[in-house]
Amino acid sequence: MQRLPGVGPKTAQRLALHILKRSETEVQTLAQALIDAKQQVGLCSVCFHLSSESVCEICRNTNRDSNTICVVEDSRDVIALEKTREYSGKYHVLGGVISPMDGIGPEQLTIQPLVRRVSQQSIKEVILAISPSIEGETTTLYVGQLLKPFTRVTRIAFGLPVGGELEYADEVTLARALEGRRELD
Repeated sequence: MQRLPGVGPKTAQRLALHILKRSETEVQTLAQALIDAKQQVGLCSVCFHLSSESVCEICRNTNRDSNTICVVEDSRDVIALEKTREYSGKYHVLGGVISPMDGIGPEQLTIQPLVRRVSQQSIKEVILAISPSIEGETTTLYVGQLLKPFTRVTRIAFGLPVGGELEYADEVTLARALEGRRELD
């Protein structure tokens, strides 16, 4: 279990001990649920978000703004953005970021399907919501340049977390916070 992301030795030990205390039926139910999830969950054929159907619930939802696409790194980002209840458009999941050091180039990501989607539909805005790491910045610039001929391309603002203190923020975060500033309402 220590191979799972975010699970260190202590958590792995707690999980293992918890499972060992459960009845065999409960453990089999858990194991079957994991197998079922692995077999039944795939990627949406439109946006590449995780889905148990060929087209995910978000892409099928006619109440969402189909003229706006928010581009994210992976499905965890879709889930995080959905929790805010602030975004009502569609998504596109890249499946990672460009990272030559890890052998990940644009061809390993879902960039070309995104370009096709934007060039063939009447998309009014693409919002790039990719993490501000070096690889994320590279990906943002690359994808932005490819999409600019077809539509308006924006990126989310980056800044300080709520409860954060200026003195502890790094220079890049402070610079992004200043760049992303807006008028008071």
